[in-house]
Amino acid sequence: MKIQRVHVHQALLPVLGDAYRMSHVTLEELDSTLVEVVTDDGRSGWGETCPLGPVYQPHHALGARAGLEQIAPGLVGTEITSPRRLAQRMDALLAGHGYVKAALDIAVLDLLGQDLGVPVSTLLGGALVDRVPAYYAVPVGPAEDSARLAAQKVAEGYTRVQVKLGGRDLAQDVDVVRRTWEAVGHRARLAVDANRGMTVAHAVQFDRLTADIPFVLEQPCNTLAEMALLRGRLAHPVALDENTEDVDVVLRAISDGLADAFAFKVTRLGGPTRAAQARDLCALRSLPHTVDDAWGGSVIAAACVHLAATVEPRLLEGTWIAQDRVATHYDPAHPVVVEDGHIAVPQGPGLGVAPDPALLTRRLATYA
Repeated sequence: MKIQRVHVHQALLPVLGDAYRMSHVTLEELDSTLVEVVTDDGRSGWGETCPLGPVYQPHHALGARAGLEQIAPGLVGTEITSPRRLAQRMDALLAGHGYVKAALDIAVLDLLGQDLGVPVSTLLGGALVDRVPAYYAVPVGPAEDSARLAAQKVAEGYTRVQVKLGGRDLAQDVDVVRRTWEAVGHRARLAVDANRGMTVAHAVQFDRLTADIPFVLEQPCNTLAEMALLRGRLAHPVALDENTEDVDVVLRAISDGLADAFAFKVTRLGGPTRAAQARDLCALRSLPHTVDDAWGGSVIAAACVHLAATVEPRLLEGTWIAQDRVATHYDPAHPVVVEDGHIAVPQGPGLGVAPDPALLTRRLATYA
């Protein structure tokens, strides 16, 4: 089974309802890039990468497409034998840019699963469950709105709620957390995510003002050096998110004791193959983590759920997918959705989803 050609597609994903607000960005539409790897025996494997705008991370849609232009021509004619061999080939064609390579890694896993007649989760070590818990992310907003939305989602079956903070007065953030805790209590686990929007002093002060409320504080500060300054000064456990730019950073954070938990983004780590290495490092130290991505449609959602299903249930904090924030399912016959606070692992060989190209915005390039 050889790669015959690679198609690059665009999918514009308008945000349903109000704009999605975080500490550094406010988004009304996402620009997703999908790759379709076609083999000489007529199969198509699909991958996706969807940066959360151009300033959330050093990833952006145009960069993804430029990276694919650099890598894809060099993959044509390559025999697909394993995702690790493909990773070596991609590294020989372009240094870094894991979020670009992730789309191709997903597509090749999809193809190998189809060829072997097994789901992607099997290729990643084997599913331990047939559905994974979802968590709900409450965007930055007024305290009463955040509390009401959190309570609504817990009533719908979510067992974990993440509340976004930052980009405003400290007193407002404290009020949001207190009201959300009053509305939810012990009915769900609470995470508070500043998305790098706090200084060290701000984070310490916020932690002390909310010390009586149980939650995980996710990525309050911008850099790993700032996060290191927080160790031993906070009452709350700390999770790393945006700083986990590759598996090497995860290893360093675990070795140096910089995190009590992680929020993994599959594309940021370079795709499911490399994200599975981070999963295994966490298992060695019993560190809980989420498995999700910044945004995107059915393809990246399916990839995240397949990987999440392989995580020890006691360590899986949940998976977030954008399905309730976007209008389009690339594969309407096999949508990846949250039901009763959980996401079923897609069935069938490969990813279990096959996008209809007619539902994508346009084809941008073909490499053959």
